[in-house]
Amino acid sequence: MLSLESLTQFLGWCTVINFGLLLISTLSLVAARPQITKIHAKMFPMDENALASAYFQYLAQLKVFTIVFNLAPYVALKMMS
Repeated sequence: MLSLESLTQFLGWCTVINFGLLLISTLSLVAARPQITKIHAKMFPMDENALASAYFQYLAQLKVFTIVFNLAPYVALKMMS
């Protein structure tokens, strides 16, 4: 069984990794959006406006899930110790 210290450390690193992924995803979409949009438009039957919405939704959901499932439990465990 995990100790509270181990679980806190695990959630802390999960938070760092997930926010790093969010940062890389955001920078990639900002820097190379036309190229990424062309690739995804060929792969999926979506127009560019729908893809822009899908990108925004992806980034928003990743941020919310990271906060809810990694950051909030990490902060709660830190407050407990």
